[in-house]
Amino acid sequence: MTFTRRAGLWLALGMAALPAMAADLPPSMSQGGLVTATVPAGATATVNGKPVRVGSDGMLVFGASRDEQGPITVVLTLPDGRRETTRVAVTPRAWPMERVNGVPPKTVNPPPDIATRIQREQAEVAAARKRDDDREGFAQGFIWPVVGRISGRFGSQRVFNGTPKSPHPGMDIAVPQGTPVKAPADGVITFAKPDLYLTGGTVLIDHGFGLSSNFLHLSRIDVTVGQAVHQGEVIGAAGMTGRATGPHVHWGFNWFEVRLDPMLLPGIVGTSPH
Repeated sequence: MTFTRRAGLWLALGMAALPAMAADLPPSMSQGGLVTATVPAGATATVNGKPVRVGSDGMLVFGASRDEQGPITVVLTLPDGRRETTRVAVTPRAWPMERVNGVPPKTVNPPPDIATRIQREQAEVAAARKRDDDREGFAQGFIWPVVGRISGRFGSQRVFNGTPKSPHPGMDIAVPQGTPVKAPADGVITFAKPDLYLTGGTVLIDHGFGLSSNFLHLSRIDVTVGQAVHQGEVIGAAGMTGRATGPHVHWGFNWFEVRLDPMLLPGIVGTSPH
């Protein structure tokens, strides 16, 4: 046997002897994207050093924010004590500029007393997003909450009445006032209030593992906190309450405090169907 053939045989044998990676993590993900993966049941995991839930069935989820540069480091500790480290690259995206005119000036630059109210309301919503339980409503995939024209995209740099503001944290779908809004996946209602200053009628659905949907500017709310909802169930109606210039549904999606792009969720492909 020649040296070349021996070397090739040793290399093949050596590669065959290497254990397969325990997690089915992708090599890369998009900014604003969500990863759902399966790891060995009984494993523990950290994502960028933060402990995260692993389901009894081995389910693991995490997301990349709009501005995440990556790579995202996932460390698994397997039931036999072995550790695996995977680095998931993050693909950058180009973010468009959106100019929104005709917004009430006091919602763009609110006076101090209103600013205090806004901070208090946003803190309540942020607290609801901290929930972390083992339900897997997200595992069924997602459906569109309404059918309509996409009028605002996740991540766009927004300018209200000429004043630059934070990037758009979700997706806007233009529909007529009163259009029924449906739960995109199973979950439980963790927040429901009709009159927040900026977001008006606001509902949060927790889908498990820190994943949550939020629906803003609703004209009607049909659910209460603690209520379980199923995919396709009506939770309220579209409107233009809060800071809005026309009737639409704002659908935001989070992994805890990390805002994600609803367009990249499993089951959501292309544009809203007509």
